[in-house]
Amino acid sequence: MASANGQTWENWDMSGQSWESWDMSGQKLKTLSQIPQVHVHLCTSVDLQRNKLKRAIGISKFTNLTELNLSRNKIVEFSEEMRHLHKLEILYLNQNNIRSIAEGIFPDLKNLKFLKLSNNRLAKLPSDISKCTSIIYLELSKNYLQDIQPLVGLPKLKEVLVEKNQLCELPSQLFEKDTCKLTVFEARGNPLRCPPEEVCAGGVLDIQSYFLQMKENPNEHSAWTVKTIFLGSSMAGKSTLCRSLREGKPVAVATKDRTVGIEISQLYTQGVRFLLWDFAGHEEYYLTHHVFITQRALVILAIDLSSYSVADSHSFKDQVWFWINNIQLRVPDAAVMLVGTHCDQCRDQDEVMEKKKDIDQKVNSMLENRRMVLEQQKKNLEENKDPSLYMDQVDELDCLLDYNLKVLHLITLDCTRTEEIGKFRSHILDCIQTQNQFLCSETILPKSYEEVEQAIHKLIALEEIPQHGIVLLEELGDLIQNHVTQSREFLQSTLCVLLRYLHRIGVIIWYEDINVLSDRVFIHPSFLISMFKTIVRHDLLQQLEGVSRHLLVQEGVLMKQKFTWLDDLKCRATVHNAAVRILLRRELKKLVDDDDDLVREVVGTKQEEGIVLTLLQYFEVCLPTLIRSPINPEAPEFIPGKKKWESASEAKRDPDGACLFPMYVKDNLIVCQKWGQDKQDDVAVHVYFLPEIPHGFFHRVIIKTCSLYLTHWVGRDHCLLCCGNRLALVRLRNKDGDSFIEIRCRRPEKNQEFRQLWDLILAVMSKLFVLSRQWPGLTLQVHTPCPERDCPHYFTWRDCQELTNINFYNLVKEDKLVCQGGHTRRTELLFPKAADL
Repeated sequence: MASANGQTWENWDMSGQSWESWDMSGQKLKTLSQIPQVHVHLCTSVDLQRNKLKRAIGISKFTNLTELNLSRNKIVEFSEEMRHLHKLEILYLNQNNIRSIAEGIFPDLKNLKFLKLSNNRLAKLPSDISKCTSIIYLELSKNYLQDIQPLVGLPKLKEVLVEKNQLCELPSQLFEKDTCKLTVFEARGNPLRCPPEEVCAGGVLDIQSYFLQMKENPNEHSAWTVKTIFLGSSMAGKSTLCRSLREGKPVAVATKDRTVGIEISQLYTQGVRFLLWDFAGHEEYYLTHHVFITQRALVILAIDLSSYSVADSHSFKDQVWFWINNIQLRVPDAAVMLVGTHCDQCRDQDEVMEKKKDIDQKVNSMLENRRMVLEQQKKNLEENKDPSLYMDQVDELDCLLDYNLKVLHLITLDCTRTEEIGKFRSHILDCIQTQNQFLCSETILPKSYEEVEQAIHKLIALEEIPQHGIVLLEELGDLIQNHVTQSREFLQSTLCVLLRYLHRIGVIIWYEDINVLSDRVFIHPSFLISMFKTIVRHDLLQQLEGVSRHLLVQEGVLMKQKFTWLDDLKCRATVHNAAVRILLRRELKKLVDDDDDLVREVVGTKQEEGIVLTLLQYFEVCLPTLIRSPINPEAPEFIPGKKKWESASEAKRDPDGACLFPMYVKDNLIVCQKWGQDKQDDVAVHVYFLPEIPHGFFHRVIIKTCSLYLTHWVGRDHCLLCCGNRLALVRLRNKDGDSFIEIRCRRPEKNQEFRQLWDLILAVMSKLFVLSRQWPGLTLQVHTPCPERDCPHYFTWRDCQELTNINFYNLVKEDKLVCQGGHTRRTELLFPKAADL
């Protein structure tokens, strides 16, 4: 009998496979009839992933199966034959096209513990799935489910993943403490209103607390909260828009008062609460946007029509498309409202309408073109010689195509007229009603949530909260207790849940995950952001130049050290921590009265970092100076993939050192000097980003990779890492309109050193992949270019997004590979390869 790849099954059987465990993945099978029918009753494990199966007809013959992998096929129905697999414990059916599951199958799968059905087209679950009484793990992400009520009653269920479905409400019975054994519940990417997604993000305990409070403090009416983000180029009129919307009348903003960093405010109107976030337009601030921009937001993009030029293509790219593209990468399900500002400075109404028409047409054209590019890229992958190797990448492209960024037609606005501001408010309220599937703004909250938030606002009004708004968690609980009807015990047990919710919608800031900050709550986010923007700003050099001798003396430094700081910032993009402390202390004096304890807490000392430096490093805006601990002579030997090496103690940051800010680097001179010229036989890998690399992404790549290696050199879009005697060049490139990050190493002299070289490259790639997940509208592909001079061809890597789950040294087994241009190269020059070198 012949197999799908032309080998006989007799030969296949002699290749080391056993009758108990069969691996037939990637064999291009279209039906199970292509599998030999002998000894099927002995088989306990079958791997059939990455084939072309549309149905599982004949699977019932494997009567002793305990594990079955049918993922990454084209299966359209959950086979009713599955009911005969009574011993089945593990079942993979993810990444197929299953639309429905018939009743009567799950009651017979009494031993099924693990079920993966993600990336299918399920609209509902069978009502009798609760009779599959052994299920512990269930993944249903990326389907079309609107209800998971059938899961109620599964007695052993511990982990449930239902991300990216169409769930509006969760069944409270699923989380009842008396019967619930859930430890993991993930529901991001659903239009949830009960409980809101911000509550679900806290996990099972927060969801249980929510339903308990809904039971004890019921609330029938829904609330509307809309996080509204103002973006646009510098001087586009964002602050004028934001403040005029809030006040309901024209508010002129002088040039000297324009936004530095981010300003936060609120607006209540007609039953809707707007959380207004006004982002500064200077390039230096873009790197911090990822910290604050969240999913399901209304983005108001301000476009200065007075400076916009129909004839200049750069005008559209800089003022409009740059912002839409970055929004799409970061929040691909957002609604974007285009607002043309400075209309009063245009020549006449005809000019305004001409520019409006041009912008609307170009936006539609660019969005259509982006979809076309993604569809073509998907087609290219599907047309590969073995498309089963690229199914993860195809699925990611499908996810991007499923996203639907809603860009509303541009409205023109004369912010000098009160009636125009009124129309602007009405327009936004109309959009909330019609675009709520994008904004996910309607929520149902227990009255206790509302009561606690109102108590916080009352504390602010009564000035019981310090001017700076930083309050110890325990102290805040005591203050709130005086203004709520809830018992002290109830409040103590639920306060953290309520604070997490308020943090996620942007009312307060609480960094629960940062150990040194977890005991503090920031009631005034704007205060913290004011500190943040003291260092991350477009005129930092001028700010340092303006530091007085008096401030230097307070820090205990000399004037000549100030000149060193200025030189280091200009030439090396490093900011000394002492300079940071001086700038922060100066800014604090503008905002609050003298408070030595607050200064130490926010600014820090020579011995301990303050809040601001901690946050800058936590959000990977800068790279700190490290104090390396001595080598531990008793540490175990490091063996790649076997055991993680541990030093005597972790490297510590030097609070009296300095921080590198990649955003302030001006050129690549130092990196080019250390690296020298590229060589023809360098080993190179290109990581492509579709649709493009987000702005500021490479800066964070620098910080993530440099944190791995003590010796490194940094340029504006280049970085050189040193590991032992090996160098890795990481650089941002653009060729023929395609943006990619190149990782390049010198070819080793000895064959035995290839493993260490690929370890270095894969370490960098792992950081790229981890970072890319923060941009949901982004997908990656990896290529190795043909090393032959002037050859345009390349070798495409198979699915490799999950570095930890793939044995890269078995990625390619051939000793040599040939590109489409006919050039032959040894495999280890193109891909990681485990070989007897």
